[in-house]
Amino acid sequence: MNHPLSRVSRSRTVRLISNANHKPPVLLALAQSHGALEKLEALESVTSQRQLAQQKGIPGIAPEALATGYGYSFVNAAFAYTRPQGNRFSPPQWGVWYSAFEHDTALQEVSYHLTRAIEAAGADFDNETRYIELLADVEADFVDLRGMDAAAPCLSADTAIGYPAGQELATEARMQGCNGIVYPSVRRAGGTCLAVFWPGLIQNFRQGATWILKWSGAPEPTITRL
Repeated sequence: MNHPLSRVSRSRTVRLISNANHKPPVLLALAQSHGALEKLEALESVTSQRQLAQQKGIPGIAPEALATGYGYSFVNAAFAYTRPQGNRFSPPQWGVWYSAFEHDTALQEVSYHLTRAIEAAGADFDNETRYIELLADVEADFVDLRGMDAAAPCLSADTAIGYPAGQELATEARMQGCNGIVYPSVRRAGGTCLAVFWPGLIQNFRQGATWILKWSGAPEPTITRL
């Protein structure tokens, strides 16, 4: 792999998740004691991909290498839950922590993908979704694609081109022990994104602002901060 490595030192990277995924354990309301909660969590783990990952690991990541401490479930979920077709720098077999240097970039990324999902479902553009910022510090060397030609296949705006090429690059980089990829945002000119391969690199995790994305009959949502 001929791509350069660059040090990324950022104290406030931004990942956005919908508030539907920002919740306590689904069975918490049923627990009346710590012992009961442990039993209910064991029951939940039968269908929770995140809990299964914490018990058995993820391809290339042993259970003990997953995140622990405050916010660990949100960190681990990023690596445990995958899409059947994968994403730009993550194949169907394993996930990564996608984030951006700025919240504007993160918002443009998620609004693009949710707009496409609404369109693919054949639904009207009449939707309101709230997103929670997950903030984290990152200090590590990353494969740096910021100097790459924008026409490179792995940076293609067409996911049919960009995803297979990006997944091939990411698989090679991960097998070589690289920490992840820093790359120009495909959805916001001038923005910068991160694909972090290892949970241990997510530091100083905390929650940030809440954003409302609202579609009112058109494919471009209005974005407001709650």
